[in-house]
Amino acid sequence: MIRGDHTTACDRPAADRGETDLLRRCVVVGGAGAVGGLFAEHLLRSGAEVLVVDPAPAVVEHGVVEPGVVEPGVVEAPAGEARFLRGDITDIGPDLAEEIGRADLVLLAVPEQVALAAVKQVAAAMRPGALLADTLSVKGPIADAIRAHAGDVEAAGLNPMFAPSLGFAGRPVAAVVVHDGPRARALLRLVESWGGRAVRLGAHEHDRLAAATQALTHAAVLSFGLALARLGVGVAELAAVAPPPHATMLALLARIASGTPEVYWDVQSANPQAAAARAALAEGVRTLAGLLDGRADGEEEFAAALGGLRDLLGPDLGFHRDTCAEMFGALRPFEHAPSSNAPSSNAPSSNAPSSNAPSSNAPSSIP
Repeated sequence: MIRGDHTTACDRPAADRGETDLLRRCVVVGGAGAVGGLFAEHLLRSGAEVLVVDPAPAVVEHGVVEPGVVEPGVVEAPAGEARFLRGDITDIGPDLAEEIGRADLVLLAVPEQVALAAVKQVAAAMRPGALLADTLSVKGPIADAIRAHAGDVEAAGLNPMFAPSLGFAGRPVAAVVVHDGPRARALLRLVESWGGRAVRLGAHEHDRLAAATQALTHAAVLSFGLALARLGVGVAELAAVAPPPHATMLALLARIASGTPEVYWDVQSANPQAAAARAALAEGVRTLAGLLDGRADGEEEFAAALGGLRDLLGPDLGFHRDTCAEMFGALRPFEHAPSSNAPSSNAPSSNAPSSNAPSSNAPSSIP
């Protein structure tokens, strides 16, 4: 099972003790996934009782999903560890309904379509005043569903703007509070006690910013990869001579390509403002081409365009420039991987399911 740190109530920070008095019993749906596991672990460390709900026939050990058979009903666990219930949040059975009815917090760390399908019956099973939370990367549709079907409960959407493996410390967590109340505020204070920076936004504002920070960024990296494929240059050849900006782009491309396709698809397809971000990216490439292609007299306009980008960055130009210099200084020298006919230990074999295959508990937040 997912384990906390086994601290006693007296050992935990006073802030954590106060917040978990309001969030004593927590149900984390999709808690066997990366995002859900991150929240389950920290809730345990803060002293909450945690039930992980997941449809996968698996158990969770030290936060890692391991294949296994889970019998019907709740799998109990020692103090300081999460209990486990194999269940489908879109088809709530008696055991799950009972647990939801007792919970102070139900956290949906599931893909968007699963969360949208579950909201009505989850809210109906919750007691009035309990907190319904989600970790979706798009907030508009889930906020609308909550307003339509979950009027008796508090509700807040969280979007950790980082990969779960990086942890909360110093990182932003976008927070969309739909129905405010003491438990919603307690959850945001808990996130901050874990080291995160809770940034409160409206649902529309969240999706507008997510389109720029996630959809646009991922589209730029994916387009870079698709362009490399069209150029027909081997990545090993490129990496051997790559200057830091190109090496950084290769690293970003490798990170996304190694991820779960379902998650990146949701970022591009579910956010209604993502199409505008991709259109702006395409227009940016066309604008650059217009300054350069077939022109010998465009240097002045090109310089003016760079000046406009400096103006865009404004007073934060120096911070971001220096951050880039630090990142470049941390890049590792390229080491060509030895060729082998055997599959890599990190690559899925043809006889095994890919670890990157979409699953019902895929993380809903990404870097």
